Parts: sequence; structure tokens; C-alpha cells
Amino acid sequence: MKPNVFQITALTVALFTMCVARGIAEEPAAAPEGTFSFVVLPDTQGYVTDKNEAYFEAEVNWILDNRETQRIVFVSHVGDIVDKYKSDEEWQIARKHMLRLSGKLPFAFSVGNHDMLSGGDSQKYQETFPASLFENEKWYGGQIKNNADSYQLISAGGMDFVILHLECNAPDDVLDWANDVLEKHADRRAMVTTHMYLGPRDRPRESRDYYDATKGRMRWHKTQGKQGNTPQQMWEKCFSKHENLFLICCGDQSRTQAMHRTVKGEHGNPVHECLSDYRGGFLRIYRFEPKQNQISVMTYSPLQQELCSGTKIAPDVDDHQFVLKYEMSK
Repeated sequence: MKPNVFQITALTVALFTMCVARGIAEEPAAAPEGTFSFVVLPDTQGYVTDKNEAYFEAEVNWILDNRETQRIVFVSHVGDIVDKYKSDEEWQIARKHMLRLSGKLPFAFSVGNHDMLSGGDSQKYQETFPASLFENEKWYGGQIKNNADSYQLISAGGMDFVILHLECNAPDDVLDWANDVLEKHADRRAMVTTHMYLGPRDRPRESRDYYDATKGRMRWHKTQGKQGNTPQQMWEKCFSKHENLFLICCGDQSRTQAMHRTVKGEHGNPVHECLSDYRGGFLRIYRFEPKQNQISVMTYSPLQQELCSGTKIAPDVDDHQFVLKYEMSK
């Protein structure tokens, strides 16, 4: 009999690893009563062409088809929505698929470096996904720069969340706004999605450095010119200061692909930092399990219909299927 690989105990974690290694596990089990899920879409820049659009379509199909069985309450996109900023065709493919979620599930974006010009201009993104698309939604908290930075207010499992979406290498004025939002909603549990965050700690000098160099919170930036903050500066100026923050999701680094770690903010609060930037249509499911005070994280490809058991870049199954401890019983 096939085990329920997502009953998270020491025994079932071992069983899950064994099943995946043998190719037995195919898809996430249904979410039990009392749990709920956030879905995080990694960079879709490779899925906005006719050749690979099927991956994008399959991801959104799966979310809509499984919103009840997986108890999905929110969808977050880590950015690099498109590959070529100036390509109207790519933006239209992204809009076609993402707007299928409208009226069905709350969703939001972090603007990636491919979604803007090098100086930080994200007009194409703003024209495709403007604030006007969301401003009448009850869950939409607010925005600046015509939705280039936004926050959402979600309630699930008897808990209230504020979810902040920040553009890549957000400059100081954006971080000032983000600090105000998090302070205003200090009574809510806080999550952040931003594009560039974990990866090669120092700016790579050679191509292999993207794969082999020391990894962590990055101390370099790609965009926004001299105004751009590195991920380390974003942590120091904003994220570390808020006691209610517990999760930061990011993408951007396909040559790191998957990484997660837990650090502590200035108030001693554990903050989980999670990178996902896959190809093959893999998305992330963050299943909140309040009774167990944990979040079960699953990486799944709807088009391939398989859980990720490892990749060439990140071969360890624990990089893709893991558990985050998080106190929810308070």
C-alpha cells in the first residue's frame, strides 16, 4: 500500500525520501482539514513562449483544479514573470494565464530584474498588472508605483497575515514604505516575497561561481542603479526589524535553484528564507499545519505530474521537500 508521504513524522519523512528515490511518489496528498496552503510560483520567464507555454498553463490549471483539495488560499509569484522585458507577446502570455486566477484566488507578484529596465523602470509590468486590477479586492491592502510593490491581507486557519511583495533590489523609498506597512500591521503574521535574495553571497567573477561559490543572502545587486539595495541591505534596513516576519520567498537564481535556511531577526524571531527557481514547471506548496506548528513544503511539477526528488544542481531531496517549524498555536 502506498504510504501517505505527507504525514510529517520522523518515520514518514524517511518513508517519503525512500518513495521519491524509487519513483513512487507522484503528487501531493490532499490537505487535511484544519490545514491550508500558499502556492509560490518560481520564475516563469522560460514559460512565456509558444514552445514552453504549456508549463505556465499547467501550473495555473493545477492551482485552480486543486484549490479545494489543497486548501489553497493565496498564490505568490517571485518575479521574472517574463524573460524579455520589451516583448509584448511574453507579457500577454503571462497576463492570459495569471488573470485566470482573478475572482478565484488572491495572487500577487514580486517584480524581477527581467520585468524591469536596468534602472528600475517597470512600466511594462505596471501596464500588464496595474493596481486597478486589484484595488476592489477585499484582500488587497495597498500598493505604490502602480502595483510594482504591494501588500495583501489574508486570513486562514484563524490567523491573520500580511504578505508583502517587493520589487528586485528595492530602493530606500520602497523599503521605507515596506517598514510602514509592516509596522501598521504588526498584529498580523508577516511574509515577504522579493525576487533576488538567496544565491552566490558575493558577485560572481566567473560563470562557475554561480554554481560553486559560497551561497547565502546576496551582498550584490543587479538593478535599480545606485539606488538599488542588495538583499543583505534589504534585510538590515527592513526585514530584520519586524518581530512578526517569519517567511521570505525568492527566486532569481536558477543556478542555485533551491535553498532554504532559518535565521533570527533583531527580536529573536525565527525567519525562514526560501529560494525556488526551477525549470520543468515546478511550483512550491507551503502547507500550513497549525496543530503541528509546522509548514510542510512540497515542490511539484503539474505538467510532469511528479514531486521533485532532486535535480542536477540540487540533488538532495531535502532541498525540495522539507518542513519548516513555525509556532501557530499562540
